[in-house]
Amino acid sequence: MITDEIRDTLAALGNFDATPGSLAGVVVVDVTRVVAGPYCSMILADLGATVIKVEHPDDPDYTRTFPPMLDREGDEPMSGFFAQYNRNKLGFTANLKHPEGAALLERLVASADVLVENFRPGTMDKLGIGYSRLREVNPRLVYAALSGYGQSGPYRKRPAYDNSAQATGGLWSMNGAADGPPTRVGTIIGDLAASLYGVIGVLAALRHAESTGKGQLVDISQQDSVLTLTENAVVAYTTEGTIPKPLGNAHPFVRPYELFPCKDGFVFFGGYTDKFWKISCEIFGDAEDHAGNPDLHAMADRFDAVVYRERVKPMVERWFQGRTKKELEELAGDLVPLSAVKDIGEVVEDPQIAARDMVVETTYPGYGSLRTFGSPVKLDVTPARTSGRAPDKGAHTAEILRDLLGFESDEIDALRDAGTI
Repeated sequence: MITDEIRDTLAALGNFDATPGSLAGVVVVDVTRVVAGPYCSMILADLGATVIKVEHPDDPDYTRTFPPMLDREGDEPMSGFFAQYNRNKLGFTANLKHPEGAALLERLVASADVLVENFRPGTMDKLGIGYSRLREVNPRLVYAALSGYGQSGPYRKRPAYDNSAQATGGLWSMNGAADGPPTRVGTIIGDLAASLYGVIGVLAALRHAESTGKGQLVDISQQDSVLTLTENAVVAYTTEGTIPKPLGNAHPFVRPYELFPCKDGFVFFGGYTDKFWKISCEIFGDAEDHAGNPDLHAMADRFDAVVYRERVKPMVERWFQGRTKKELEELAGDLVPLSAVKDIGEVVEDPQIAARDMVVETTYPGYGSLRTFGSPVKLDVTPARTSGRAPDKGAHTAEILRDLLGFESDEIDALRDAGTI
């Protein structure tokens, strides 16, 4: 385990809050790139872990070149994309294809609690630093491997991206306009879901390691992760043989529960329960909308596809057509499930988002400030750290070698001259 003194020293090097979080004292070696992996380790860093991001000295995480970019005179631009998923980390470089670089990773692992990697299965084994080797170096190591299809099964060695997971996990086939072609979910949901499950797996394995002294492999598949996001699709198929198709903004059986147009855009309205339907009629309609339609009082009747299409939906559309998003939210937002459909600019400036500290600002000297999303995990005693900077490539290599691994200055210089770091 890392000592409090070294943890505070490394935290100061990274210029992030050294206040102990829930995972204070936990050391994570992060050999991931892009999003599935970096986001997982970033969450652990936000929660207080000391995360050491290991990059190849000549081939670093290529999201360092992803837009949007922040400019600084006389220097390389900095990727806001990279910064968003790598805050609160320490930068370390090592050529893991070089024997001495692999040896450095082993020495890091010997002092660590967790390693996170997102290579294709077998890659780390080829380098001689896979789980079978690293658990010999550190028997209590939690080794988290995030990949497209997991460490087992016939697809395990296939290359994969987020879209691969959306395609093979079922989500792509369900999403899109009704009677139209399937449409990918408009974000990298496979990467993000795998990262979140990775955090859950790491925390569970850490607790086991702390109580038994034995680490384990945390095997996370993007395909598996996406499958769990398909709501009732699995049970609909296994019980009834139904294969869900794209429905646009509609729900497969709950009505009204979808997108509706209004004067200046769209709102989500989900007043499908008997309670919310009655309140909605009283707020938006006239006396006849509820009292004059007793055959619409029961939720099951409103769920009928024909009744909904011919009577319920036109009624709701009439309610909303002359009102703005703001007017509708002010009128009914506290009483029924009604929310404006907001673009990201509206979301970033939303008062609820501000109240929850969900957009945070970090200053990067010379570049200015960068606003990114905060942490949805709210802990009242050990709050997440969200304003730390992402590291420059290898920014803390020398300090980690010296303060954590005990290298002398001449040894560090030799490693640098050899291209190992």
